[in-house]
Amino acid sequence: MPRALSEADIGELHLLPDSSNYVFLAELTHAELGPGLAVYKPGRGERPLYDFPDGTLHHREVAAFEFSRLLGWGLVPPTVERDGEHGLGSLQLFVEHDPGLHYFVLRERTALRPQLVRMAAFDLAANNADRKAGHVLLGADERLWAIDNALCFHRDGKLRTVIWDFAGEQVDAEALRDLERVRRQLLAGSPEAEALAGRLTAAEREALAERLGEFIAQPVLPEVFPWRCWPWPLI
Repeated sequence: MPRALSEADIGELHLLPDSSNYVFLAELTHAELGPGLAVYKPGRGERPLYDFPDGTLHHREVAAFEFSRLLGWGLVPPTVERDGEHGLGSLQLFVEHDPGLHYFVLRERTALRPQLVRMAAFDLAANNADRKAGHVLLGADERLWAIDNALCFHRDGKLRTVIWDFAGEQVDAEALRDLERVRRQLLAGSPEAEALAGRLTAAEREALAERLGEFIAQPVLPEVFPWRCWPWPLI
């Protein structure tokens, strides 16, 4: 699917309301797969932030996908960098979903608990500073997706999330092995980790490896931190 996103023709763009930055729903056409939809976030449409370097948010969207893919968890929809009508930006496969089914609703479904625990672990490792309830989508076959991952991978502790319901829960052994493998790949500079590492600064790569090491040493989801650790708005 990432290859299809890279190859597809980008057609008409529709500006999405209520976004902090310029975000467009893009109509796509692929020679073999036919029509589709994706979310296009051009770098030129990013609102400057005091704590994240200018022009890096779309890179972090791609990095979050590459991190999810490297782990093998499939939490982030396929995301690539594309040059569109408004310049370079991220292009992410659009997930059909019911907007009313956000995290605060989905957390009540017992069957989704394992996926939510992994999403909490993903956000902790990626240092996600903006996991709102509306950034957790229910797609086909009861599969959860994590979208809007632009505020990830800061070298300083920035975790802000609504997923605190699993505090004290330990990640499963398979997930722990995945985290250990990715840490080794990052530290070794392996080709498998290049797509992720290339989107981050040296300091951000070091911080990611350090967070992974700390989590591996104590693979338990934390309690709510004493500082501001909830995003706003919550949904």
